[in-house]
Amino acid sequence: MSEHSTVVVMGGGPAGATAAALLAREGIDVTVLEREVFPRYHIGESLLLSCVPILELSGAADAVRAAGFQTKRGAVIHWGSDDWVIDWTATVGAGASSWQVDRARFDEILLGNAAAQGARVVQDAEVREVSFAGGRPVAVTWSPKRHPDARRTISCDYLIDATGRSGVLATRHLGNRLPHAVFRNVAAWSYWHGAELLPEAPEGAVHSLAAEHGWWWAIPLGGDRLSLGYVAHRDQFRDRLAASGSLEDYYLSSLARHDTIRWMTRGARRVEAVRAEQDYSYTATRFSGPAYLMTGDAACFLDPLLSTGVHLALFSATTAAACLASTLRGDTGETEAWEFFETSYRRAYTRLLTLVSHMYERYEGKQTFFWHAQRLRKPPQEVHGGHLLEAFVDITAGNTDLREAFDPDTRVLTEHLLREGHRAQELAAGSRASGIPGVDMSPARDLSTAPGFWDPRAAAGERYRLTTSPRLGLSTSKEVAKQRA
Repeated sequence: MSEHSTVVVMGGGPAGATAAALLAREGIDVTVLEREVFPRYHIGESLLLSCVPILELSGAADAVRAAGFQTKRGAVIHWGSDDWVIDWTATVGAGASSWQVDRARFDEILLGNAAAQGARVVQDAEVREVSFAGGRPVAVTWSPKRHPDARRTISCDYLIDATGRSGVLATRHLGNRLPHAVFRNVAAWSYWHGAELLPEAPEGAVHSLAAEHGWWWAIPLGGDRLSLGYVAHRDQFRDRLAASGSLEDYYLSSLARHDTIRWMTRGARRVEAVRAEQDYSYTATRFSGPAYLMTGDAACFLDPLLSTGVHLALFSATTAAACLASTLRGDTGETEAWEFFETSYRRAYTRLLTLVSHMYERYEGKQTFFWHAQRLRKPPQEVHGGHLLEAFVDITAGNTDLREAFDPDTRVLTEHLLREGHRAQELAAGSRASGIPGVDMSPARDLSTAPGFWDPRAAAGERYRLTTSPRLGLSTSKEVAKQRA
């Protein structure tokens, strides 16, 4: 018997699970195909503030709270000669917090929530092929990972690709992922018990600490557990790995050379093997097409410096679900809804890409960097009171992306975003040419100039906004005005 689902979501990580939960809550028939059997390990433990309202919207927030994850109230950044302490309770509000999560448990909660909201969830379901007709995906063939011949096919009207870095649509079917990474970095990390945090750190703060040839993250998890990772340029990693002889020796020797990290771990015990992963940035030339949308890492991946991975996953999932719901109800056409999705997700990616680009040029100093952050959103007097630090916090908490999606009046002009992106690339090129010392992770290519990266037709999507009342979808400014009248 053939199977059919109005929407098939490939991938059950945070993006796929959230999109499925939101669609199911709107009464839409949705099926999730997840390759693994949860719980399964995943890196990326730090959540931005923006994740909290999305988890509320999807119905998962109460279960996340009940899981007892470490509360996160800000960040500490030691970058070059600058020290930044970002306390959300002081800059955002007294109750501002998110979590540092065990991703195996967190992702399991989100996928379970999708099922609880009414989505059909199939685990151990590896996608083998997507079938197209007239340029639109019409069916997905899958099988258990260990039994590739036991294939089943499910037809669909719409498809969401949430397959993470494997990017089923972009890499296997469309060939539209740009392989020339902006940041070609490699992360090596492990977990520790008994480590100390910096005394100035807010509760549960993520620590980002510059090093001679890269930077360290330190993420406090529940149970006195610390995620501790070192990120370096690919070439530095290869050379030092060869000299060290093993991944473990490379990691420990890098730790020994950093005074602060050495202090934090002086009485600690490493409790897991060292892991490594390439953090190469990439983007698809288009995040959407006829009857399909790419969410999370399936569409694009950004360097982990600002812990934006889960934010971009949940933000794109929410936008995708709203666009699909609005289209299926007939509130908007597919073309207009898809343009809104493309515009919203690309704006978020471009803004964060530009911030990371400037941050890696760390000789600029934090006041200059905060000034760059201010130019990536509307001036505070046009949104709410504040100063340069507030712009940086607003963007790196994910709040700017959410606010712009819900309120067109708060959106910085697209051409301003692109202009700042180009300036960041020029700055990076200039620093290399002049021999200014810094982290060797500067952008190798300005992706925003690549053919198809920014489709000018997407500007039509800027007149729409996300809405959650009376239901999740899209509306125009005129429609909102009628509702308020």
